[in-house]
Amino acid sequence: MEPLLAEGSDSRDRRWRAVSALGDIWLVDRHASKAQRLTRTRESEGDPVLSLDAKTVYFTRDGNLYSVGVTDGSVLQLTDLRKGPKPKEDEAPTGQRGFLQRENTALLGAVQDRVRADSLQKLERARRDSTWGTTVYLDGEERVDRIVASPNGRSAVVLTSIPAKGVRTANVPDFIDRSGYTTEIPTRDNVGDIQESARVGMISLPRGDVTWLKPIPGDSAKAPAWMDVRGWNDAGSVALLWVVSRDFKTRYLETLRGMPAADTIDPRLVALDSLRDSAWVGGPCEGCSGWIDDSTVWYVSEASGFAHLYSRAVSRQLISSSARQRTSGNWEVEDVELSPDHREFWLHTSETSPYERQFWRMPVGGGVRTRVTSLTGGHNVTVSPDGRQMADVYSTSNRPGELFIAPFRANAPLAQLTTSPTAEWLSRRWLTPAIVEIPASDGVKVPARIYRPEDVGARSNGAAVIFVHGAGYLHNVTRYWSYYMREYQFHHLLASKGYVVLDVDYRGSAGYGRSWRTAIYRHMGGRDLQDQVDASRWLRSTYSIPAERVGIYGGSYGGFITLMALFTQPKEFGAGAALRSVTDWAHYNHGYTAEILNQPQDDSLAYRQSSPIYFAEGLEDPLLIAHGMIDTNVHFQDDVRLVQRLIELGKTGWELAVYPAEDHSFVRPDSWTDEYTRILSLFERTIGNSH
Repeated sequence: MEPLLAEGSDSRDRRWRAVSALGDIWLVDRHASKAQRLTRTRESEGDPVLSLDAKTVYFTRDGNLYSVGVTDGSVLQLTDLRKGPKPKEDEAPTGQRGFLQRENTALLGAVQDRVRADSLQKLERARRDSTWGTTVYLDGEERVDRIVASPNGRSAVVLTSIPAKGVRTANVPDFIDRSGYTTEIPTRDNVGDIQESARVGMISLPRGDVTWLKPIPGDSAKAPAWMDVRGWNDAGSVALLWVVSRDFKTRYLETLRGMPAADTIDPRLVALDSLRDSAWVGGPCEGCSGWIDDSTVWYVSEASGFAHLYSRAVSRQLISSSARQRTSGNWEVEDVELSPDHREFWLHTSETSPYERQFWRMPVGGGVRTRVTSLTGGHNVTVSPDGRQMADVYSTSNRPGELFIAPFRANAPLAQLTTSPTAEWLSRRWLTPAIVEIPASDGVKVPARIYRPEDVGARSNGAAVIFVHGAGYLHNVTRYWSYYMREYQFHHLLASKGYVVLDVDYRGSAGYGRSWRTAIYRHMGGRDLQDQVDASRWLRSTYSIPAERVGIYGGSYGGFITLMALFTQPKEFGAGAALRSVTDWAHYNHGYTAEILNQPQDDSLAYRQSSPIYFAEGLEDPLLIAHGMIDTNVHFQDDVRLVQRLIELGKTGWELAVYPAEDHSFVRPDSWTDEYTRILSLFERTIGNSH
């Protein structure tokens, strides 16, 4: 089943698909729903590309490019990329040693015979190696990440990475390893440490020569932070690359022309589109791009302030026309797919509402965009290969996603195929939380889901709890099932005990455009925290709940905000639970942190004003700190350092709960139960106790 469901490379008539599954290469007949296994090896094989005539599949194995014949199963190695450095040729000795060698060779026939045999062997090796093409030696520890062949078999794009020298890895100790000894789990480096570099090259086939290129226009010295091959056009003449600069502030969409037959032109990267952001480039569909036809590309960009679909034509000289914006408005394109016949775009968007995810179809040539799904909530649609039906994983605020099937047309009735929750869970009354818009201090309306005691038949206890979602860039105020399913249920429990609960999509959250996304640039714990403060004040003005009876909690980024709230705004909250929290951003990873705060050695102010550990002296309210001890994302060290700081400051009223067997996301039910029991106990004995 896995090969039949895998994504891959399709033939022009869309009947055949080459895929990588179970570590091998397969050819799938999409009409008959049958899969033929083309390779069976212990090595993992990937990046399959089906040739234009559908008779050959190109693929990668152990850092090199291979081909396999669909009919006869013959496998050929097409490139010879080896770990460097290149071996040095034997050099003739000089001086005294050179004299002895020359004398020995001239005097003894046996030595002359050996020299003659060695020369013949070298010639034979050179002749044999020449039939395999060019051997390319990489730089030192450089490794091949991807090789993506052109479907015409004349070229391939190779992406490599070169590990940083001298980088220090932050390891995580595991105190309950099976061995009985404390072991260490290697994890990652910290933000600002030496980063690996990368290269992109064009391989000419069949010789296997590589021409290395500079992926950042006008900057030959710096490697990109991230790049990927987004595919070849159907003719296999031009490749498309997505490149992000080292400082995360510029994104390039680049074209790379392949090698024509019997041509020795020097390949070059040409910037087709670039986007510069004074904060950092991003968005809900970062990296989304592809080919409409052999001379037109599509991509998603935040150029208008919201993530929208664009296209550009590419001429033979790789000089493009101006961009054509295909969608517009104060909403976001969340993902895009081109239909197999290249006649339509299929899109999931928030056009209907920022709190919904609906599925649309739109003609590639232009015309009316049609909404396919109709029910309020969140839809995740996959269209059948024949285009007649669609499968839809559909959810609402109070029901998790279920699988439905329907004809592929607008407003078609959905037939439900699965029921996932237990009968006991379904017997309970689960709320569809109302969505409120809280007036922030800068005049913006901030969305929040609200759970009220009266919604569950309870009486108010005069207290409230604010939940802060994690990840920062995540969308949680929706009319579909939340990623935070445990918290959704926990909020019912809190409401049943009399608490008003708010779940805020603060600044930095996903779903509201570029300005909302980047409002935390250089100051996490700034505008995002102020949105929590404004929520506390809204509870006071709307429900007469005093600040000292407003609790706040969250995990990961939510734990970080909880700490910043209690350390810097203690008069606005009465208690807090900070779970698996970042306490010092200089100790977090590079890819996430350097985007938002730059590097600590370059922007120490951003780290100083964004890290809770520097503000611990402001703690006045009861605080629960909880953390898994083998957390490989936000390391337990973060809270260890914070605890030491609290001890040195003489702070009281805080407690630490540790979970020796848990990583960042808990997996054991007893750990979840213990953690949420402690959170409930904290609120019940502090803000929930009116006396």
